[in-house]
Amino acid sequence: MRELKDILAEVQANIANACAKAHRDPSEVEIVAVTKTHGPEVVREAWENGLSIVGENKVQEAAWKKPESVSGPEWHLIGHLQRNKVRHALGLFECFHSVDSVALLDRIDSIADELGARPRVLLEVNVSGERSKSGMRPQDVDAAVERALSLKRVTLEGFMTMAPFTPKPEETRPHFARLRELRDSAEKRFGVVLPRLSMGMTNDYTVAIEEGATWVRLGTVLFGERPKAKPARLVDASDAGESGEGGGLYDRVLD
Repeated sequence: MRELKDILAEVQANIANACAKAHRDPSEVEIVAVTKTHGPEVVREAWENGLSIVGENKVQEAAWKKPESVSGPEWHLIGHLQRNKVRHALGLFECFHSVDSVALLDRIDSIADELGARPRVLLEVNVSGERSKSGMRPQDVDAAVERALSLKRVTLEGFMTMAPFTPKPEETRPHFARLRELRDSAEKRFGVVLPRLSMGMTNDYTVAIEEGATWVRLGTVLFGERPKAKPARLVDASDAGESGEGGGLYDRVLD
């Protein structure tokens, strides 16, 4: 089994090559280490090998593994955020990549104000139009940007997207280019700097980098195939009334 340091060296070389093609500085690109279904030991290994950002898809999985991992990494939520999980999420994550509506922006800002938190967010945009993917429509981006910029606690840093999976990474290029164009347009329209583009995963990250990605979300290429783990579920009783979910504040049950 290959060691992570050797895999990471290869990935970083690929990042450098993609940056060279796009006339970019490799320091502009950071890896979000996606540890979905892996245990706390993988988070520790990532941190020990210089990966400073951990990406999780689910609030309850971060709640399970974060206390058992090392302190130090930034934790980013890259999966869909339910409104009833916002309170817990704000206690776990520094940055949210998948804000897909004005209603969710408002919810995050409201609870952040209660908690004294200052979350950083990205707007998730469904540039491909696939029904299976979450994210706002491109035509709704300007209204969401305008709302985000008006909020008290939220800091808007950029955009995120998921391209359609394809065995031919080059086919994802138009989707990444479209997200970059949306970001550039929003910067000009609102007179702001939105430095982050979260796009590209294991199968297409080099193409995403060539099109401007600053965060690439990498899991399988670094840690291998995901185990069939059963992470703990965390239910927020204070928000249960909105979703109809029950359970105690720290009701941990195995799936």
